[in-house]
Amino acid sequence: MDLEFSAEDIAFRNEVRAFIDANYPAHLKGRVLREDLSKEDFLAWHKILGKKGWSAPAWPKEYGGAGWTATQRYIWLEENARAETIPPLPFGVSMVGPVIYTFGTPEQKQRFLPGILSGDVWWCQGYSEPGAGSDLASLKTKAVREGDFYIVNGQKTWTTLGQYADWGFFLVRTDPNAKQQEGISFLLIDMKSPGVSVRPIKLLDGGYEVNDVFLQDVKVPVDQRIYEENKGWTCAKALLQHERSGIAGVARSKRNLERLREISNTERSDDSGPLLADPFFRRKVADLEIDLTALEFTELRTLAGESAGTGPGPESSILKIKGTEIQQRLTELALEAAGHYGAPYLRDLPSNSGAIGPDYADGVAGEYFNTRKTSIYGGSNEIQRNIIAKMVLGL
Repeated sequence: MDLEFSAEDIAFRNEVRAFIDANYPAHLKGRVLREDLSKEDFLAWHKILGKKGWSAPAWPKEYGGAGWTATQRYIWLEENARAETIPPLPFGVSMVGPVIYTFGTPEQKQRFLPGILSGDVWWCQGYSEPGAGSDLASLKTKAVREGDFYIVNGQKTWTTLGQYADWGFFLVRTDPNAKQQEGISFLLIDMKSPGVSVRPIKLLDGGYEVNDVFLQDVKVPVDQRIYEENKGWTCAKALLQHERSGIAGVARSKRNLERLREISNTERSDDSGPLLADPFFRRKVADLEIDLTALEFTELRTLAGESAGTGPGPESSILKIKGTEIQQRLTELALEAAGHYGAPYLRDLPSNSGAIGPDYADGVAGEYFNTRKTSIYGGSNEIQRNIIAKMVLGL
């Protein structure tokens, strides 16, 4: 594998870096996803990229994608991680968008893809249910066809940022007598439809990120079904492979590793020297860096395969497993580096001198708690190991 950038790639990197520096919204600089962001905050950068034609780097150019090479997409991710931008949310660009341009009708592509590219339409995902998370094929939400409509009843859960969504993509059971995967359809549902209600789920860190979504006699036009009736599992598998590849988050993890080194190389208040000088902690950081480098090479091979016309396959499960484990290890080490200053809510206590502890300790506990979920969503890591065993090892 050639690891050297060509002159063209270096010029592209400089172009990207200059564009981000000049156009990323000033009020979002230094802010991160775990903060209390408004809908407008989430969409601000997406809309700028939409006008530039850069909001969907991985899409085919014929559908509005940027038409970049695998190397250019890699550079794009690296530069956004370097600048710590708030990226376009994956539900539209990385998840339902590829399903629509792959399986949708010409009319569906014309109707839905422009709003995804521009950031004018916010999407959410309706997959998981109470009792049907990792075992997604056991979902109970049902859709009964009545003429040109489906009547949908059921409940979805862990719907990320569903409180802001304009539209959602939902897996529903349309044939209760078929085998589990064969009786499912993929529907696009307007979240303002009568019968759709959203209830927040408060997280351990106090955030409001996920929701329960209830569907009671929701009327959905048949022309909002993607692909064939009862064949929605085909769409679901394709979507999950794209999602799993994105969950790996290699570029962001590399930036977080740099931050971890900065934090742990800071002199501690007890004059015991920087934590990174401790050989046991330093070994943990070194092991993490080795694993992250190996994962980066796997991601590059995946990007190269996609550029050659082969979509993400079982290697996306490898990316998902290792990527989420690395994210969790990063937050564990950050919390270790913060020590007792990382205790939840400690920095909110009143103090004559302002916040208690160093600035880098702010939010590390919340990040630690929140990344516990990464090995579960997008298909739990246990499920991904089964996929690898079957599709890669032939077991």
